[in-house]
Amino acid sequence: MINEEMKKAELEELLGILEKIKGHHTELVTVYIPADYDVNATQRQLEGEKSTAKNIKSTSTRKNVTEALEKIVRFLKEFKKTPPNGMAVFCGNVSEVEGQQDLQLWSIEPPQPLNTRLYRCDKEFVLDALKEQFEIKEVYGLLVMDRKEATIGLLVGKRVELLHRMTSGVPSKVRAGGQCLSPNSWVNLNNKNKNIIDLKINDKIRCLNFKSNKIVFTKVKNKWGVVKKRILEVIVEDGESIICSLDHTFFKKSKFNIKEVIARDLMVGDVLICSNNHDILELKIINIKEEDGNFKLVDIETEEGNFFANGILVHNSAQRFHRITEGLTKEFYKRIAEEMKKTFSENKKLKGILIGGPIPTKDEFMDGKYLPTPLQIKVMGVRDIGDSNESGLKELVTKSQDILSQQESIMEKKLLEKFFETLGANPDKAAYDYKDVKKALEMGAVDTLILSKKLKKEISKELIKMAENISSNLEIVSTETTEGEQFYNISGIGALLRYKI
Repeated sequence: MINEEMKKAELEELLGILEKIKGHHTELVTVYIPADYDVNATQRQLEGEKSTAKNIKSTSTRKNVTEALEKIVRFLKEFKKTPPNGMAVFCGNVSEVEGQQDLQLWSIEPPQPLNTRLYRCDKEFVLDALKEQFEIKEVYGLLVMDRKEATIGLLVGKRVELLHRMTSGVPSKVRAGGQCLSPNSWVNLNNKNKNIIDLKINDKIRCLNFKSNKIVFTKVKNKWGVVKKRILEVIVEDGESIICSLDHTFFKKSKFNIKEVIARDLMVGDVLICSNNHDILELKIINIKEEDGNFKLVDIETEEGNFFANGILVHNSAQRFHRITEGLTKEFYKRIAEEMKKTFSENKKLKGILIGGPIPTKDEFMDGKYLPTPLQIKVMGVRDIGDSNESGLKELVTKSQDILSQQESIMEKKLLEKFFETLGANPDKAAYDYKDVKKALEMGAVDTLILSKKLKKEISKELIKMAENISSNLEIVSTETTEGEQFYNISGIGALLRYKI
């Protein structure tokens, strides 16, 4: 571990140097030797390239390229075989004054195996293959959701990225639906008629049980007033009529069954389900009148989901609202799944997906199998989360620590939490700042050396070398987490000790 961290630190430092170098001409030579490639074969190839370089027209460029190749060949002859992870060699004239020569050579065995074989002369060194070694190899998809909104994000290393926010348009309150009747509409309470404006909660009124096809009593669960600017009066053939909002729902008899129909879609001649308080009747609509104004209407909610008003069977507002919201919710789930598919299906680095939300929303989403199968099988865990916004993404990551126990950000947080806890509860087993940590290293007491990525390179190199000499563990931490930033602010140097000093 310590060797790999040292190599990463060396590579990062080297990349910082090489990125700043610009050649006057195509005289900067880059050579990549893959992990499993013969170093002697590379030497022979470069010997042959020296002959090709003689064809370069510019005298100074030809001289710089040829001498760079010769310098690389001499360097490679020191190796009997290619290092385990391969090798990258860079050589060229780095003088800022054109016409003067300052021939420099750099080489490195990267922390991870090099898979690229390359020889190139250019105005810049080719660094892409080495930069890839710092790229995050695995990422995690994040989704937090409820029925109102959803947020899709990505956990990249230790960083949570917000990708998309979506809203459903699902209304939150029953009263927002507002299908309603005239306050003077009457209902029947066991042979006693009563206007709906006078109904009380728990009153029992007549309704239709569709399973038994019998008239029964249902309990009133709720009642409220609504103001509408337009109403309809629906008149049936026995002379009875009902005044309602345009969105109230009736039950119409069709050829084979009974269908729900909204008032604004009713037509003269339609047959409605009605009652004389004892028998079920089927009566035709003989007239429909519409009126504009400012009308105070009343809406109720019943247990059965319907009731007879003025002898005409009408729908329970809350039940219809429930079906509407359920439909909108399902459409929202489909949109979430489609966005997840577009976002993650082609991401080859995606290791898994975490989903969070309140009960039962996230479970409805998962149980409904809205996600396509390739993404469904990548779901690593589902967690109860209160928020469905960006803060919910962070909460999801925190609550998924058991799943992400090997994920970089969680490992870093756990390491630093342990360090701070030891520093507070058992300060003799921890050290921080340059002076105390160096002393502990000199005494061979450091079990784990912790260094911030933002620490000065010369200090890091010194302490890493000392840690290697006593076989300490090494951890390099970022400042992308709260704990990492706090650690850097106290010194950026820490150690967990093998014994008290």
